[in-house]
Amino acid sequence: MAMTAADAMNELRTGASRGLGAPILLLVILGMMVIPLRPFVLDVLFTFNIALSIVVMLAVIYVMRPLDFSSFPTILLLTTLMRLSLNVASTRVVLLHGHEGTDAAGKVIEAFGHFVVGGNYTVGLIVFIILTVINFVVVTKGAGRISEVSARFTLDAMPGKQMAIDADLNAGLIKPEEARQRRNEVREEADFYGSMDGASKFVRGDAVAGILILFINVIGGLLIGTLQHDLPLAVALKNYTLLTIGDGLVAQVPALMLSTAVAMLVTRISRSQDMSQQVTSQVFGKPKALAITAGVLGLMGMIPGMPNFAFLLLAAAAGGLAWLIASRAREAEAAKPAEGEEAAEQSKPAEPRELSWDDVAPVDAIGLEVGYRLIPLVDRRQGAELMGRIKGVRKKLTQELGFLIPAVHVRDNLELTPGAYRILLHGVPVAQGEIHPDRELALNPGRVLGPVQGIVTKDPAFGLDAVWIEPGARTQAQAQGYTVVDAATVVATHLSQILKDHSHELLGHEEVQQLLNSLAKAAPKLVEDVTPKLLPLSAIVKVLQALLAERVPIRNMRAIAEALAEAAARSQDPVALIAAVRIALGRQIVQDIVGMNAELPVFALAPALERMLQDSAQTGNQIVEPGLAERLHKTLMDGTQRQEAAGQPAVLLVPPALRPILARFTRHTIPGLNVLAYPEVPENRKIRLAATIA
Repeated sequence: MAMTAADAMNELRTGASRGLGAPILLLVILGMMVIPLRPFVLDVLFTFNIALSIVVMLAVIYVMRPLDFSSFPTILLLTTLMRLSLNVASTRVVLLHGHEGTDAAGKVIEAFGHFVVGGNYTVGLIVFIILTVINFVVVTKGAGRISEVSARFTLDAMPGKQMAIDADLNAGLIKPEEARQRRNEVREEADFYGSMDGASKFVRGDAVAGILILFINVIGGLLIGTLQHDLPLAVALKNYTLLTIGDGLVAQVPALMLSTAVAMLVTRISRSQDMSQQVTSQVFGKPKALAITAGVLGLMGMIPGMPNFAFLLLAAAAGGLAWLIASRAREAEAAKPAEGEEAAEQSKPAEPRELSWDDVAPVDAIGLEVGYRLIPLVDRRQGAELMGRIKGVRKKLTQELGFLIPAVHVRDNLELTPGAYRILLHGVPVAQGEIHPDRELALNPGRVLGPVQGIVTKDPAFGLDAVWIEPGARTQAQAQGYTVVDAATVVATHLSQILKDHSHELLGHEEVQQLLNSLAKAAPKLVEDVTPKLLPLSAIVKVLQALLAERVPIRNMRAIAEALAEAAARSQDPVALIAAVRIALGRQIVQDIVGMNAELPVFALAPALERMLQDSAQTGNQIVEPGLAERLHKTLMDGTQRQEAAGQPAVLLVPPALRPILARFTRHTIPGLNVLAYPEVPENRKIRLAATIA
C-alpha cells in the first residue's frame, strides 16, 4: 500500500507539473510588462521572438491541412502578447537609459536602428510606416475578411454536411466510428475558422499598438532627454528616435511574418497537401505558360536600354524549365503504349477448346450492370470508388440482418444508356436508375431555403426530389439545406435499399446451414435438438425467409432456435412456427420500431371488423369483399401517412390469427405499416391507441 500511495503521489505531482506549463508561460509574458529587464535579456527575448515567428510561418507552409494546425489561433494570441510585453519592457529601458547612447536598450535594437535603416532615423521612420501599412492595410485586413467569410460559409454548410454524413452511415458506406470522426471534423472546422476570424483581430490591434507606441516613445524620449538629462535637442532626437524605430522594427518584422502566416493559412483549401507541392504543381506544372513567359522575357531583353543580362538570364531559365517539364511529360506518355501493347499481348485469345460443364456459368445472386460512362466507378485501375461503397453496404447489411450478404458481381452492359445502371437478383432485373458521374446529387429533405441550378430528377432509392449539380455548387447547395452526395453514393444507397427489401430472396439452405454451424459452436445441443430431430432444414429456411420478408432481422439465432425447439414439439405448421418465433423476438421487433420509447402508438380494429375478418379467416375465404378491402386499405394508408408526418411509427395491433393475413395484405402496398400480434408486445411497453380502424 505504501508503494501504491507513493506512486499515486508521484503521478499527481507529474500531472500537476504538466498542467502548470501554460499558466507559467502566460504569467511570465504578462510579468515582462511590469518587471524591469536588462538589455541582455531583451536581446535574448527579441531574438527568441523572431525565431518563434519564423518557426510558426514555416509550420504553416508545411502543414497538410489548415485544420491540422488547429492551435494556431492560441499561438497567435500568445505571440502577440509576448510582442506587446517586449514593447513595454523595451520602452521602459529606452526612456530610462536612452540618454546614454543608441546601445542603451541592447544590441538587437541598436542593430535594427543602425544596420537595417543605415542610422538615418528619417529613413527608419519611413520604413517602419511602410511595414505597418503593409501589415495593417494589406495582409491583416485581407486575412481577416477571408476568415470572416470562411467562418460564415462553414457554419451555413454544417447542416448539409451533417446530413451527408448521416446518409453515408445509413447506406453502410462508413462505420459509426468514422461518422463520429467526420462529425468532429465538421465541428472543428467551424470552430477553427471562427477562432481565426477573431485571432486576426489580435494582429490588427497589435499593428495599431505599434504605431501608438512609436509616437509615445519619440515624444516621451524628447521630453525626458531635454528636460531631465539636459541633452541638446538634436542629440535627444537622434538617440531616442533611433532607439524607438529600432524597437518598432524589431517588433514589426515578426508581426509581419505572423500576419503572412495567418493569410497563408486561411487562403488554403482543405485538401491534404502541403503548400509547396500545391504551388509547384499548379504554377510550374504547365510548360506552355513557362515557354510563353520565356519568349516575352527574351523579347524584352533585346530592347536597347533594358537590363539585357537579367532579362535574358531569366528567359533562358524559364525556357529550360519548360523544356524539362515537357520532355518528362513526353516520356511518361511514351511509356503508356508500351504498357498497352504488353497488356494486349497477354490478352490474346487462347486456342479453341471443347465445351464442358465448367462453361455453364451459375447465376449470380446479386448483379450490377453499368453503362460505359460508369465504368471508371467500378474499374480498379481508375479508382473504383463504387466498389468500396458496395463493400461497405454489404458489411452494414450483414451486421444488420444477421447473415452474410453475397458478393455483388459488377459488369458493363453496352445495351444500357451511358449513365444507366441496373440491379439484378438471381439474374432478374429488379431496379434501375441513371446517374451523372461528373455531377453530384442534391437531395431535397423537405425543407430547403431555395432552388439550385442543375438537372431536376428523383432520387432512385427513395423517390425524393433531387437535382444533379456541378461539383463546384456543393457548398452553395448545402448552405441552402440540401443533402449532397456523389454519384457512387447514389448507386450504393439504391443497392442497399434493394438488398434490404429483397433480403429474404438472398437467404437459402447454404446460408442457413452456415448460421446453424456458427450457433452449434456455442450451443451444440440446441442445434442438434432443432434439426434434424424436430425440423428439417427446409422448414427452418422458410421461417427465416418469412422473418426477413417482414423486415425482422435474424441476428439472434439462439432465441430463434429455442423458440423453434419449443414450438416444433406442438406443431410443424410454418405459420405457427413463425408466430412462435416472432413472440420470442417481440422485444427486438418493438425496439426496432419505437427505439427506447416506453409508449407504443397503435391502430386497432373495431370489434365488428375484427369479428368479420376472423370469420373469413376461419372459413378460408378471402379476408373481405373487394369494396371493403379497398376502403380498409385506404384507411390504413391514411393513418400510416399521418403517423409518418408526425414523426411516429405506424403499428397495427391485431389478434394472432389475423396478423399473417393482414401482414401479407399490406406488406407491399403500405411498407411503412408494421403489423403486430398482441403477444408480440413486451409487458414493459405501454400501448397508446392512436386510431380505431372501423
